[in-house]
Amino acid sequence: MSQPERAWPIVELIRWTTEYLTGKGFHNARLNAELLLAGVLGVKRLDLYLQFDRVLQPAELAEFKQRLLRRAKREPLQYIEGRAAFRGLSLHVDGRVLIPRPETEVLVGEVLKWAAGRSGLRALDVGTGSGAIALSLASEGPFAQVVATDLSAEALAVARANHAALVPEAAVEFREGAGYAPVAGERFDVIVSNPPYVAEPERAALDAEVRDWEPPLALFAGASGLEVIEPLVREAPRHLHPGGLLALEIGAAQASAVLELIRSVERLRAPQLRPDLAGRERIVLAHAL
Repeated sequence: MSQPERAWPIVELIRWTTEYLTGKGFHNARLNAELLLAGVLGVKRLDLYLQFDRVLQPAELAEFKQRLLRRAKREPLQYIEGRAAFRGLSLHVDGRVLIPRPETEVLVGEVLKWAAGRSGLRALDVGTGSGAIALSLASEGPFAQVVATDLSAEALAVARANHAALVPEAAVEFREGAGYAPVAGERFDVIVSNPPYVAEPERAALDAEVRDWEPPLALFAGASGLEVIEPLVREAPRHLHPGGLLALEIGAAQASAVLELIRSVERLRAPQLRPDLAGRERIVLAHAL
């Protein structure tokens, strides 16, 4: 941002920033400008319209410049802000974890529907990342315990911090390890996961904000995109009580392959698909016999 130091009213800064980001190829440049500025000022985006003539203080302008340069490199807004909304939670997020998305809110919603009217349930969240799923289930549902696992110790540090800051009373236990290794010999009423499901050949086609900034360990799952999902499904019956629920988020083109996989597992029955908010088949549910 190569502008001379001078007074910058909000309206002028939004206008200049919109032009700057448009020149960087942003299609929603004004929205980005407003969100960046609202974050610096600690107000809602629409509140900017009530104070267009307000002049930024030097410290505010310096912070805005720093955030703008980060955004110009396509760093996600959530990482710049350090926050992501998920259901009723405002989660801390950074480059150690995926940014929670609306599709995963739908996944949590399906689990909560299934759990309604029950009590004392025990759930397993495989690949918890920021803790979004585990903390939502523990704070909203009838769960006596949620075990949240992740292969990444760095991700677990974020999840633990979110637990302590947001819902410290929620019965969540964090364990490090891949797949079902951290829960060997244990059974649950629910197994839920938003696992890595992007195929390696799709890497180049991903949006730069995802490909270049979010943790690859949480995104990519081999040549088919199913390298993590397949063992999660095949081994699920050993970790589910009879009648227990397996709930997974999957890639937009994986529905038929995942349904076929579930049908091939002897002790899983009745796989069902649920659409995400865009109508894509992104949530799969199955029950243990």
